[in-house]
This record gives sequence, C-alpha cells and structure tokens, in this order.
Amino acid sequence: MPVPAVRAVSLGLRPYEEALRVQQRCVAAARSARCPPPPPRPPSEYLVLSEPARPVYAWGLRGAPTEDEAEKLRAAGAGLAAVRRGGSVTFHGPGQLLAFPVLDLKARGMQLRGYVERLQDVAVRLCQRVGAVSAAGRPPPYTGVWVGDGKVCAVGVHCGNHITSHGLALNCCTDLSWFEHIVPCGLEGTTATSLSRELGRHVTIEDILEPFLESFQEVFDCTVVFSEEPKD
Repeated sequence: MPVPAVRAVSLGLRPYEEALRVQQRCVAAARSARCPPPPPRPPSEYLVLSEPARPVYAWGLRGAPTEDEAEKLRAAGAGLAAVRRGGSVTFHGPGQLLAFPVLDLKARGMQLRGYVERLQDVAVRLCQRVGAVSAAGRPPPYTGVWVGDGKVCAVGVHCGNHITSHGLALNCCTDLSWFEHIVPCGLEGTTATSLSRELGRHVTIEDILEPFLESFQEVFDCTVVFSEEPKD
C-alpha cells in the first residue's frame, strides 16, 4: 500500500504543553487509521511543527531532576514537564524549532533505530543546507546533531504500537544561557549551540522551515502537505 502524504500541522509560537496535546491528537488519529474493518486503510501520518512560547525544561524516561534541582529551574523562570520519550533533561524555548513526526513505522517497514538515525539525518541535512557544513551526528550515547563541540539539535522519541511521537528540537536563535542550568541530555561536558551562533547571523525558524521540510521529504521519501490539526 503506498504511503500517502505526511500532513504538517504548523502551530507557530505555542506553549510546549499545547504542542504535546496536538501531538497526542495526531497519535490518536494515526492509531485509529490502523483499526479494522478491513481492507486496511492507508496510514495517517503527521508532522507537528512549533516554537515553544515559554521556556520549559523537559525530561524523558531517565534523568528526572531532584526536587532541589527542580526548584532551581523553577526559580530561573522556566516551566517543568515530564514526557514519554527517550533521553534526559533538555531545554525548550523561543527560537527553537520543535518537530514531532507521527509516523507509522510498520507501514514504512522501518525499525526504531533506523528511524532515529533518519531523524538525525534530517537535522544534519538541514544544517548543511543553511551553511553549517560541519554538522554531524555522533555515536551513542551522543544522540543528536553537533556542530563542532556544540550540540545544535536534540533528538528524543517515543514509539507505541509502531506509531512515533516526540522528535527533535533544533536551536535556531535560542537563548543558550538557559542550557547553563542543566547538563543537556544528561551528557557531562556537553555545550549547546545554535545556528545563529554557528553562522554568525540571526537565523529564525521561518528561515529554516523550507529547507527543513525539503530535508524531511528527502530522508523519509515522502511528500509533506500543510493541514489543520486533527480534532478530538
């Protein structure tokens, strides 16, 4: 069965928690598309795009902050969020592109490890397209994308019943001082960077959205069309 277009839901500047809620509606829609009766329906896939409106520290299945650490993060002026994804604590905030692909790996004949590698490749190609030609992934445990010694993109995913959620966070013009309050992704000695820092010019999400979508379509061999978010 051919895989139809991936529907991009562009939220713009929204609270992180709202992007999570939209993502969950997309996951529910993707799962319902796999339900009987036969014949099987084509998969329903989404790409949720947003920019966090407020600073938030989020952590996945490991690396939750202690209560003292959490209080310090709140005192810095950020929200806190525990989410169902791989990885430890990271920062989300204005100037950062969040991309949450909701894909059916079974329909694509894809394993989770291969999916994560492709997601990283999307970010690498995007960075290289806009001029950060040294962008590259690293071997585990250094999941994500790096430019020199700086991590420009974090990757953390969840997969349930072959449907993916969460994804990547790419620093465009993010205030990097927020990363000073944490050990990014639980990796000691890791420093964060942004496309703006690496390219020596102000890079916005609007600047990189088109090359990001081009990279996504190349890597996942799909067409992306903009769509409304699914309803409850």
